[in-house]
Amino acid sequence: MECSREGSHTQFIYCNGAATEVLKVGAGRHLSGTDVLFLIIPGNPGVVGFYKSFMQTLHGVLGHPVWAVSHAGHCAPPGSMDMVEDASAAVKRDAFGLNAQIQHKLIFLQQHVPQGTSLVLVGHSIGCYMILEMMKREPGLKVLKAVMLFPTIERMAQSPQGKLMTPLLCQLRYLAYLPLFLLSLLPDSLAALLIRLLFSSIPSLDPCVVPPSVQLLSGDCAVNSMYLGGQEMRMVLERDDITIRRNLDRLIFYYGATDHWCPVSYFQDMRRDFPHGDIRLCDKGLRHAFVLDAGREVAQMVAEWIRRSLRT
Repeated sequence: MECSREGSHTQFIYCNGAATEVLKVGAGRHLSGTDVLFLIIPGNPGVVGFYKSFMQTLHGVLGHPVWAVSHAGHCAPPGSMDMVEDASAAVKRDAFGLNAQIQHKLIFLQQHVPQGTSLVLVGHSIGCYMILEMMKREPGLKVLKAVMLFPTIERMAQSPQGKLMTPLLCQLRYLAYLPLFLLSLLPDSLAALLIRLLFSSIPSLDPCVVPPSVQLLSGDCAVNSMYLGGQEMRMVLERDDITIRRNLDRLIFYYGATDHWCPVSYFQDMRRDFPHGDIRLCDKGLRHAFVLDAGREVAQMVAEWIRRSLRT
């Protein structure tokens, strides 16, 4: 199922048997196979609408098509679609778990991106971990650059935010299911008002993030997000130095100076261990969830970083 609005194109598909939302900006609906494609691998929750302003700005500056693919089950599919094609098969392969989410992105590339397309992968948070795993599992991917924004690629449960969230996500998440179900019953207008109240402390809130926040409250989307978060706490442990070293010239890391998911000590460790890598520390005071109020600003930065790669 497809729809277009405001210069963007949204498509709902089944990928690896799970409902998936694809947001596309630029280049119409199809790629030629000779294009450069920017592909956004989101954080958690993996709702692509959060990245709309970021994507529109990136496309506006560079002119290349920009796509974002949701995480499996992190969307509110239209009424004609179920969350999964085959419920028993989805349970068997743990369709919403971390490993399956990585495979989900590789399958998306195989099925929906023409062979030979040059890729600029842009990961945010856990999306950066997924990108490293994608490059490890499929070393033949034609990746020009991979941009890692606020990368949660190691020791998540040991981070300041991880220490707070691990008990909730791993042991207590079932307690949140009833409140989430009740919130899902709210009409969209009331849910949007609630979202604006929750974000009222952000004076420059991007209005584009309100509809996907409402979407997150519907159905099983938030439940699937919490399930993935629990696996992140258990599975994102040691940094994959082998894959980083093998692809160092194609990687750009951008750490936050006040990021409680990947603290400055993680940045310092990276700079020490990879002195020739492109590893940057934010000096703009941006939050981990930059899409809330700085999507356009970060897109401008990303465009500047990779212009030279697109010329060669």
